Amino acid sequence: MDFTIREGQAGDCTDVSRMIMELAVYEKLPEQVKISHKELEQDGFSDHPFFKLLIAEVSDENKSKDGHTKVGYALYFYSYSSWKGKALYMEDLYVMPEFRGKGIGKALLKRVAQISREQRCCRLQFTVLDWNTPSMEFYLRLGAQDLSGTEGWRVLRFEGDALDTLAEAAPKD
Repeated sequence: MDFTIREGQAGDCTDVSRMIMELAVYEKLPEQVKISHKELEQDGFSDHPFFKLLIAEVSDENKSKDGHTKVGYALYFYSYSSWKGKALYMEDLYVMPEFRGKGIGKALLKRVAQISREQRCCRLQFTVLDWNTPSMEFYLRLGAQDLSGTEGWRVLRFEGDALDTLAEAAPKD
């Protein structure tokens, strides 16, 4: 199947928003999606973008059963390792189920890796839910390391009330 991988544009955010919800449903967390396509446009395509997008697109002849030609995306941003320097974090890699197994996910991941190398990043990092065996096998097959198994790293976060409480407890300048 022919497809293209290209940089995302603000006009892609409606389709990306749709696919974010599809991914959240797959990950059994749809109630956690709070962002709108307008917020995606603002956050990704303002003067100081918080993220970058890649879009996987098929021709009209190969569109999805629902008529979509934008069938996958990768959302990433730059981070920094105090030990090694510049890094790239991939927040999402998603391909619509009917287009999986056609090389689209691998092409998106490969392009993210190329961008990482072009920017001289020391690593490409991401998370996978522990029950998501197909994705874990996909990444491991391509050479990814499971740091929770080899180095014991755990992903932690503050959000909602916990973030508010912590922010309020922090000393103010």
